[in-house]
Amino acid sequence: MNLPANFASFVARQREQAEKLRNAHGIEAQSWYRITNAADPDEAEVMLYDEIGGWYGATADQFIADLRGVSSPNLRVRINSPGGSVFEGIAIANALRSHPANVVIQVDSVAASIASVIAMAGDRVEMAPNSMLMIHDAAGVCLGNAADMEEMAKLLALISDNIADAYVAKAGGTREQWRQAMQAESWYLPDDAVTAGLADEALSVPKRGEPVEQPDEDEPDMARAWDLAAYGYTGPDKAEAPKPGPPPAAEAQPTLVISISDALDEDAVARLRAAVQPPAAEPEPPAVLETPPATDTAGPVDDPAAPGPQPEPANDGWADLTAHLIPDDDDTWSALVTNLTEPEASSSAATD
Repeated sequence: MNLPANFASFVARQREQAEKLRNAHGIEAQSWYRITNAADPDEAEVMLYDEIGGWYGATADQFIADLRGVSSPNLRVRINSPGGSVFEGIAIANALRSHPANVVIQVDSVAASIASVIAMAGDRVEMAPNSMLMIHDAAGVCLGNAADMEEMAKLLALISDNIADAYVAKAGGTREQWRQAMQAESWYLPDDAVTAGLADEALSVPKRGEPVEQPDEDEPDMARAWDLAAYGYTGPDKAEAPKPGPPPAAEAQPTLVISISDALDEDAVARLRAAVQPPAAEPEPPAVLETPPATDTAGPVDDPAAPGPQPEPANDGWADLTAHLIPDDDDTWSALVTNLTEPEASSSAATD
C-alpha cells in the first residue's frame, strides 16, 4: 500500500503548527528526553520521560543529534512515556538500533503506544517493578471529505501493520497475531511482558541495605514520582538473623609426659628426691606437769629430785570399820551375823 501523496506535507504542517503554538504562548520546546553519563564511566543514560514529539515536544532530529555524541560502550534508555508521534518514535527506534553501543531498555513506569515500539529497539529489555507496557492500533486525526477519511483509514492500517512487525522482530509470532493483540489494546505487567516475549527480564525490588540510585536535581518530575527511594522505601524487611550460640568446645590437646627417672640411674633419682624433699618437722617435747614442791615450815625444803622414803597412804578409818566384817573362820562369821538372821537371839544377846 502506498502512502498518501500529501503525507510529507502533512508532517511538515504538524511541525509548523507546533512551532506556531509554542511561539504564540511563549512556550519553549519541552525536553522530553535527557542524555547524561551514568555512575559507571562506561555507560551513558538516556531518559525518555514524557510524550514523544507531539505538539509541544522536541522532534526526533534533536534527539538523534544528541545521541550521536554518546561514545560510551553501553547505553541504558529509561522509558516513562504514554507514547506520542508515531514517526518521531520510529526515527528514535532506528537511531537506537544503529547506535554502536550495547543498548539496554529499562521501562521505569509505562511504555505505551509508540513508546513500546522504541522499547523493542533495545538489545535487551528490562521491566522495572510494577511497570507496564501497552500496545494498540495506530490512531490519528483527519479533517476532510470522505475520500480523505478513506485514505486516512488506509494509512492507519498500514502504520499498525508496521508497528506489529516491530513486535514480531522482538517476540516472534505473526503480524496477524500481534494485530489482534493491538486491536484489543493489550496491557502487560512485567512478568506478562516476559512471557509474551516483549521483555527479557522483570527486575526485582531493591533489597534493604543495597544502594539505591538517587535522582538528579535536573531530573524531570515524573522521574522522581516513580523513584520509590523518594518515599523512603528501601525494600522488604529482612528476616531477623539468628542469635549466635555458644562457641564450640575446644578439642582436648594431647599431653606429653616425660619421666626424668627414665634418663637417670637410681642413685641420681634418690639424690634428686632428697634434694626436693621438705625437711621433716622435729617432734615437740611432751608437756611436763610441774608439781609444786611441798613446803614444810618445820624444817628445810627437800629437793624434790632427791630420792627418799615414799609416804604411806593415808588411813581414812575404813579398814578399822570393816575389819570385824572379815571373819577369821566360818564359825566366827556365823556368830557375828546370827543377830541379823534371828531376831530373838539378837535381843537376848543384847541383854546378856
